[in-house]
Amino acid sequence: MKIHDPLKRLIAELGKLPGIGEKTATRLAYFILKQDQPALAEAILQAKNKIVLCQQCFHFTDHPLCSLCSHPKRNPQLLCVIEQPHDLMSIEQSGSYSGLYHVLHGALSPLEGIGPEDLKIQPLFQRLSTHSIQEVILATNPSVEGEATASYLAWKIRSFKIRVTQLALGLSVGGVLEYTDKQTIARALANRMEIY
Repeated sequence: MKIHDPLKRLIAELGKLPGIGEKTATRLAYFILKQDQPALAEAILQAKNKIVLCQQCFHFTDHPLCSLCSHPKRNPQLLCVIEQPHDLMSIEQSGSYSGLYHVLHGALSPLEGIGPEDLKIQPLFQRLSTHSIQEVILATNPSVEGEATASYLAWKIRSFKIRVTQLALGLSVGGVLEYTDKQTIARALANRMEIY
């Protein structure tokens, strides 16, 4: 049902954001309306109109290749596979990783009908077959879906004769990279393990 009242519609749309309830959506709506300049609305429209997926890693960017994929000092032989774009930011903030990334945009979840064809898995395999990658770090979340995704990818990547590792223990089971502190991520990257 379409809401015709502009304020109610704004509150309803803000309430769709992750972690935003009705009260917070209402406070945000009133804050936005009190602003003199429509900077937030312009920033949202500009982001929606200009941001695309990187052609190589599938992170968000406003260029064909993101700044990390096009950075000359990144190690092109090391590839970190992550579930979501915000996981990339968490790993980058640890300051412990200098390779490239591949964003899957989700995790395998047969119960929710999410299979390999629903994720950026095929482009990963194409990338592995055409680039000189020597190690793939599977940095999926320590959840049932994340572990299933890591197991599936490790099994498939073995045929490429590439070393496959996984983040070490230290990340809490059921946690997500986005909310993990940078020291824990740095320790997990430094102590990553080979997947057999």
